[in-house]
Amino acid sequence: MAAYPLTVGFDLDMTLIDSRPGIKAAYEELAARTGTYIDAEAAVTRLGPPLEEEIRRWFPEERVAEASGLYRELYPEYGITPTLAMRGAREAIAAVQAAGVGAGHGAQAEAEAGTAAGTGTGAPGRAIVVTAKYEPNAKLHLAHLGIEPDAVIGSLWAEAKAEALREYGARIYVGDHTGDVRGARAAGAVSVAVATGPCDGSELLAAGADVVLGDLMDFPAWLNRYVAESLDGSGAPDGPDTPGTPDVASA
Repeated sequence: MAAYPLTVGFDLDMTLIDSRPGIKAAYEELAARTGTYIDAEAAVTRLGPPLEEEIRRWFPEERVAEASGLYRELYPEYGITPTLAMRGAREAIAAVQAAGVGAGHGAQAEAEAGTAAGTGTGAPGRAIVVTAKYEPNAKLHLAHLGIEPDAVIGSLWAEAKAEALREYGARIYVGDHTGDVRGARAAGAVSVAVATGPCDGSELLAAGADVVLGDLMDFPAWLNRYVAESLDGSGAPDGPDTPGTPDVASA
């Protein structure tokens, strides 16, 4: 049996972490250092795409690389400490690591107990983070908040996320943005969307999400059902509050 029979990928910003306070602080410092006006309040409503897309709103093209580099240098000092874990983030990671194919119905209980020991086969699941964020800063966030995935892959956005998802054999990708849905579909993974970022549930469904959850607190129970239904061949479940959500078997 493979060492990791179930691998699940997660986006970072507005999926696992609420980085708006930290990003706002980093943009404000960038504005002060460069003398360039940046509407930081507006910028944090558009999280998801690569940094350079936002920087282009405030800097001429010839300064985008320089300003982006300075922002990334400032980020560890200004962006990490104010950032919070999203509700259910730690439980979602623990649920994956407790599950694995063959883990049966114990995944949610194990996650709530804070353990990473699977049941059934004993083979663990693997949780990876695939994000557009600069990888060193992504790792700083996770370490600061005590969120412990098995791997972190940065600087990948939308369909490009499929590169890492395929490399790690991810069967599920969880994210808050339509770009995350596109990445999951490009990888042939189940797209589980959480309506905790800039895109609402209807947008996520329209983009092709297989399941939309209110937040990550719903994820361990969904994963438990996914594992059980994968084993009995009935397909993975819909989200709890999304009637008419496409079943993953037909996605």
